[in-house]
Amino acid sequence: MALPKRIVDELEKRGLDVEDFMLSLLSKELNLDPEIVAEARLELAERYFAEGKELVDRDPVQASEKLYRVAEECVKALAIHYNLEDILRNVEKRGRWTATDLERAVKEISKRVDELFISLWDHAWVLHVWGFHEAKLDSVSVKMRIKYVESMLEKTRKIIK
Repeated sequence: MALPKRIVDELEKRGLDVEDFMLSLLSKELNLDPEIVAEARLELAERYFAEGKELVDRDPVQASEKLYRVAEECVKALAIHYNLEDILRNVEKRGRWTATDLERAVKEISKRVDELFISLWDHAWVLHVWGFHEAKLDSVSVKMRIKYVESMLEKTRKIIK
């Protein structure tokens, strides 16, 4: 089912990601088990990974953002899986994730998973800032970072599944 364009435009105007908003809303309204939500976020991450790899040669800017979204969804999934209560409570109160929430979650997750998790996140952050927002990365630079995003996805998959 597709949402009406007017609703999508309004969500985007407010700085909200449509899929993230809908997933959060449905999770709350249906009182879904957190592990179901974590698995849904992992599924989104896997879809973004496939889309990002497909775009890398013809549109490195969009590929950068898709690949960054993989890391973002992994962090959200693991924050839910590990029940990072303070962070999740702030996100719920605000109605959306911020860069600060994501960074705090990465620090907590790295304590549980692996210290290198922070490094994987940093590679994804470069894609987000320099690849997407600044549009300074070419396809080769984006391709160099795919393995780090894939590693984060694999770690998340092993933990969630």
